[in-house]
Amino acid sequence: MDTNSLIQKLASNSKPTRPLSNPWARTAIWLAISVPYVLFVVLIISPREDILEKLGNSRFLIEQFAALATGITAAVAAFASTIPGYNRKYLLLPALPLSAWLGTLGVGCLLDFSHYGVHGTPFHADWFCIPGIVIVGAIPGFAIALMLKRGAPLTPTLSTAFAGLAAAGIGDFGLRLFHPEDTGLVVLIWQFGTVFILSLLAGWVGRYVLSWRLRITAEKRQLAAQ
Repeated sequence: MDTNSLIQKLASNSKPTRPLSNPWARTAIWLAISVPYVLFVVLIISPREDILEKLGNSRFLIEQFAALATGITAAVAAFASTIPGYNRKYLLLPALPLSAWLGTLGVGCLLDFSHYGVHGTPFHADWFCIPGIVIVGAIPGFAIALMLKRGAPLTPTLSTAFAGLAAAGIGDFGLRLFHPEDTGLVVLIWQFGTVFILSLLAGWVGRYVLSWRLRITAEKRQLAAQ
């Protein structure tokens, strides 16, 4: 199909498009899908036995709030990045909660060091964190990926990296509601580390998940079939 024929078919088959909602509204929709799933997973696996005690622990609550806020603001940034002409200030939204999250985990490590000593601080490999965060963040990740496809893939790597951070952040939030591992160093390395790696992996696949080339190829195939 030559360019002129493609233009004519595009013009003859064009339909009015509905503009995307603002990033906050789309994030609200994403949360409406994600939160029930996260709670469902927590209930299926069973909440940790000390959940009521932890809900009265200020350090635990601050870390959980920071993780959730990171996930929410990362989703806003991801949705904003697929809107042409978006305000780039949206990309800075996750910086504050992410810094607060990392800071609170760092403080937790220092408190453990002061209590147990550098050599006595509990630390062990916690491999369950990786599949745990992936399982809890699976549906949130799938949902945000589908929602991003409705936007313009202006910065696919950045968009999917934010999406990965959103899904992994809410995944870690859910994980800590049933996984009784609160040692500062373990949480920092195994949980926050998993979130960081998943975000990098999501960014790496961005060029394959969101791509102008793939979208144009699909449109050409659709037009050629008509």
